[in-house]
Amino acid sequence: MKKKIWIWNHYATNMYKDKAGRHYWFAENLVKQGYNPAIFCASTVHNSNENIDTGSNTYASDVTNEIPFVFVKTPKYIGNGRQRIQNMFSFYKNLFSVSKEYAEQYGKPNVILASSVHPLTLLAGIKIARKFGIPCICEVRDLWPESIVAYGALKRNSLIAKMLYQGEKWIYKKADSIIMTWEGGFEYITDQGWDDIIKLNKVNHISNGVDINTFDKNSEYYKITDSDLDCKDYKNVVYAGSIRKVNNLGMLLDAAKIIQNQGKKDIRFLIFGSGDESEALKKRCENENINNVLFKGRVEKQYVPSVLKKSCINILHNSSTSLDKYGQSQNKFFEYLAAGRCIVQTYTTGYSICEKFNCGISAPVQNAEEIAKAIIVACSDEEKNVLMGKNAREAAYQFDFNRLTEKLINIIEEVNGGEERSNEFIRKNS
Repeated sequence: MKKKIWIWNHYATNMYKDKAGRHYWFAENLVKQGYNPAIFCASTVHNSNENIDTGSNTYASDVTNEIPFVFVKTPKYIGNGRQRIQNMFSFYKNLFSVSKEYAEQYGKPNVILASSVHPLTLLAGIKIARKFGIPCICEVRDLWPESIVAYGALKRNSLIAKMLYQGEKWIYKKADSIIMTWEGGFEYITDQGWDDIIKLNKVNHISNGVDINTFDKNSEYYKITDSDLDCKDYKNVVYAGSIRKVNNLGMLLDAAKIIQNQGKKDIRFLIFGSGDESEALKKRCENENINNVLFKGRVEKQYVPSVLKKSCINILHNSSTSLDKYGQSQNKFFEYLAAGRCIVQTYTTGYSICEKFNCGISAPVQNAEEIAKAIIVACSDEEKNVLMGKNAREAAYQFDFNRLTEKLINIIEEVNGGEERSNEFIRKNS
């Protein structure tokens, strides 16, 4: 009988819409390997006004590409205020009744994979798995409250932070297995001083990644035509992502200004994306005569591979924080690898993929001067640039979801007591 794997991700509704994303690709590969996954997510579509209609029921369901999606009824919200918090609690609360109903109709799962962003999903996973008498794997893709503290939105010694840290510790202690998307996840637990009560041997690393087949198909079927991107007179430095305060793109403008003042007229920044900082940054370029930065606007996800493949350099940039020591796992970084172009990372991390695979240059300190230096070096040495691009593409295969799903299956079988099956899978796929 096929093992049932319930995957819980509050925001996987977007994956249903896009037919792409971490848990969609996990599920897709689990099906190929003879498992029976189902993805539970909120009925609300994040960053939109859309809400999948569940009628008078607490959930609705649909199947796409042999993957069942279960949409847990949640209220609409706008922004990151009280409405969004209510949405999170609603998802948590309704998971209990939805799980019971769904299990009565389709049978209980063998394993629950509960994935953050917010920790309430993990809490529900542990409690409901206990009721079913099955293991729960807790997947941590965002450290709460550490990430909030690192970005300065919450004081470490505040009462709320202390309560969240205690809740986090409880989750790690009670989980049958822990997956972290950073390679240094075990180091984080040690730094918190929790290694005396949390077994480090149950902490696993499965990074974010890329579905290379999907990436390559999109780069062929959804080609973007853009005169600036296609112009061979410039060495285009491409940024693709959000343009918000947290992304700190003002520092990229500072670096662009330094490069412009040094007379490097062939280096140009193309910024693809949107966000509430866009207009202010455009205005700054006008006021300060920063002429080597062009804002290209948002492009649909399927066009991003085509954009990234046409660059001279793809630049990985966001505000550097204390979390960098534990590694890196931004989704777009793995698309950068698949694009096969040299990467400039504007900060240094522990467990650096760029350094390990020699596929890019990292600024030793995140400031405009060091970023400018790294870009100039990457653009000036054409031979090194090409080599790093090739290395990036080769590295991408290490993070393809075929391979990442193998790691997940290993963990599933281990918590299920299926050591013999796990070893057999390793032998077949080694």
